[in-house]
Amino acid sequence: MRVAMVAYAFYEGNARIQQYATALAKRGDAVDVIALRREGEARHRIANGVNVYGIQTRIINEKSRLTYLYRVMQFLAYSALVLSRKHLSQPYHLVHVHSVPDFLVFAALLPKLMGSSVILDIHDILPEFYVSKFGTGRRSLLFHLLLLVEKCSAAFADHVIIANHVWYERLTARSVSPEKCTVICNCPNPEFFRVRQQGRTHSKFIITYPGTLNWHQGLDIALKAFAKVVKEIPEAEFRIFGEGPSKPELIKLTNRLGLNGRVIFNDMVPTERIAQEVANSDLGVVPKRASSIFGNEAASSKILEFMAAGVPVVVSRTKVDTYYHSDLTVKFFESENESDLAKSILELKRNAQLRSRLVANAAKYAQENNWEVKDIQYLSLMDSLTSMKRKKSRSSI
Repeated sequence: MRVAMVAYAFYEGNARIQQYATALAKRGDAVDVIALRREGEARHRIANGVNVYGIQTRIINEKSRLTYLYRVMQFLAYSALVLSRKHLSQPYHLVHVHSVPDFLVFAALLPKLMGSSVILDIHDILPEFYVSKFGTGRRSLLFHLLLLVEKCSAAFADHVIIANHVWYERLTARSVSPEKCTVICNCPNPEFFRVRQQGRTHSKFIITYPGTLNWHQGLDIALKAFAKVVKEIPEAEFRIFGEGPSKPELIKLTNRLGLNGRVIFNDMVPTERIAQEVANSDLGVVPKRASSIFGNEAASSKILEFMAAGVPVVVSRTKVDTYYHSDLTVKFFESENESDLAKSILELKRNAQLRSRLVANAAKYAQENNWEVKDIQYLSLMDSLTSMKRKKSRSSI
């Protein structure tokens, strides 16, 4: 089977896309990924049998709506052109398009008209994502226009994958029928995220956050909490891996709090490197804002990655994370409460029995919710969609 994937994302920095593509390539399918590339990267490279085409560069610094829209529309045009040209040369059986934005699915117009199946994979729901990113209201005209785009995008696709059950309920209530949807949550690949028997080469207490640096992620709250923690734990170090529009403000806040040398900012790195950093941590932190519609409902794959690596994790009490997790597996704190976050970190540092209990319970959960378990669901879906398309094609002859 020939499969194309389209994503306004960096392939090496997106574990979800990598897992899909690698699962297909491992069983012998031909996979082309049309994505972004970083400055200096080759336009075409092969990663674990997957052809990756970086058709556009991007710096994640969009604060203006027009800047963001221009870059996305540019990618839509480029990806439609590249996808159409490749399809005419060697037709794809299926095109898997990843949001955001969800209207990127229309890049697959020509392949769909020529018989390809099309999947829209909604990583993040666009109307709520937009509200969070640019601070508009749910009653705004633009929000309602994005709802219309969501419905049109879902209608165009043959099937819709949704990243969590909270959003499944939201989307099936407003934009797409339940029988046309499948929930596939973000799950860590145990090949990378696992307990590592490694000796410590330092005496630091390492707290780690890997992910995007947006307002809804609450990193400013984590920094303020960390300023309280270092007074009690002098050897503490906070390592942040990621990029995003909030990064300059977070660096300024770090300076104001006098945390230079205590907080280490790192750029986004490949999944293999992140897995090593996670495993080398003493504690993970996921400080999302519950007051943000998007932050409250966007499931964090980071939580499961820490679980799989045997690292205890402190998590903001949000709607989606309390849906999937409990006090038996993570240490919850009151969202947007820096004092409660600091208290939770200190409690885990001082209470070895609590850490061990959380890690043991989390390990069981991670074993039941990793990519080796979930990839069967994805591959079966791909096969069923292409099979149905072939049956319809034969019946129309």
